[in-house]
Amino acid sequence: MRLPSFSSLLGLTLVLSLATVAHAAGELEKKPDDPRFEKFQPRTAPQPTGLVLKQGDRLAIIGDSITEQKQYSRIMETYLTVCMPELEITARQYGWGGETAPGFLSRMTNDCLTFKPTIATTCYGMNDHGYRAFTPEMGERYRKASTAIVQSFKSHGVRVIQGSPGSVGWTGDTNAQAKNLSLCELRHIGMDIAAKEHVGFADVFWPMLTAGVEGQKRYAPAYAISGGDRVHPGGAGHLVMAYAFLKSFGLDGDLGTFTVDLKAEKATATKGHEVLAVKDGEVKLKSSRYPFCAAGDVKSDGSIRSGMSLVPFNQELNRLTLVVRNGSASKYKVTWGAESHSYSAEQLAKGVNLADDFVVNPFSDAFNKVDGAVAAKQGYETHQIKNMFHGPEFRAEPETIIALTEKLRTPLANAIKTAFVPVKHSLKITAE
Repeated sequence: MRLPSFSSLLGLTLVLSLATVAHAAGELEKKPDDPRFEKFQPRTAPQPTGLVLKQGDRLAIIGDSITEQKQYSRIMETYLTVCMPELEITARQYGWGGETAPGFLSRMTNDCLTFKPTIATTCYGMNDHGYRAFTPEMGERYRKASTAIVQSFKSHGVRVIQGSPGSVGWTGDTNAQAKNLSLCELRHIGMDIAAKEHVGFADVFWPMLTAGVEGQKRYAPAYAISGGDRVHPGGAGHLVMAYAFLKSFGLDGDLGTFTVDLKAEKATATKGHEVLAVKDGEVKLKSSRYPFCAAGDVKSDGSIRSGMSLVPFNQELNRLTLVVRNGSASKYKVTWGAESHSYSAEQLAKGVNLADDFVVNPFSDAFNKVDGAVAAKQGYETHQIKNMFHGPEFRAEPETIIALTEKLRTPLANAIKTAFVPVKHSLKITAE
């Protein structure tokens, strides 16, 4: 039997090694079947292996003018408040229009570390890429500043989610592909930073890019997930951004399950919900955990509900499940609040997602009150940081200004807690 030569073995080893490296480096996100994606080679984003958040975390939401819009940050804070109340998360947003990663680095001690966050999300790159094709100098500047931000946070005991930039819109921009390719490169740099520094990563870019194209195909050619100016999203784009950050926290999205036994006239509910009574197919409940509620035109890029249709937000983050068993009919009508939907007995036995199916539900009014309180608080935080912390009074007496502005912010933060109250509601299950 003839043995292979040393050179053959070396060649085979090299080929196998290269193949292994190529496989590891070549794991790419699935691309839509659309010519606009032909030049993109997006590496697969890392996923959290468990819950990243800790009870009592103080969350800092950081970024440029897109963050200063106070929409994705508002979705995040409202979600954490009403959907995950047991975590008792508090949040502040630090958006600053026109900012780059080096810009935040220069103000993070003064504006952010002052309030001792325990976890932070960053979202830079849109201004860092300069709205042009990628260059090594651009990438190095972004890498250097972003790494310094992460390391500074870590040195102060702050856990970090390194967020990628979002995407720019295709419609009406002949250079959109070059810009998005540039943003994709910054996404990869962010992934490298997260891996090297052992911090989390939120992939904002790829979900936004793909959801935007899907929205154009599904709803209208002019659908603009990145907003009318192709940079600042409306409600749909901000929902996608919030989805990316909430997923990076390792949340499982299980908001509770109501299980009804029609034959025995009994019902159970999981943590955060209480069964008050069961009679004649009607289950009365009291809940101290809400689903995330959003109405609006599903075809409009300004609608949060539209964004929910383009990413699996309700499936992965917003599941309030109804399970119905041991009924005698093959089909049932479920009434929850003012809305009713029909389901087969088989569907109900498997479980249906009330949060997805019932756009307006018994939680909507209470949810909107909490969301409004979050909006008011975050609105003040922009004034607090941009105006009060960067004026002559602060430079003269910083401790006085901190105390004064916190005295004004505290009632706004307390208003969120006051607005978040248990909701009594009922589910009526009727044979059809």
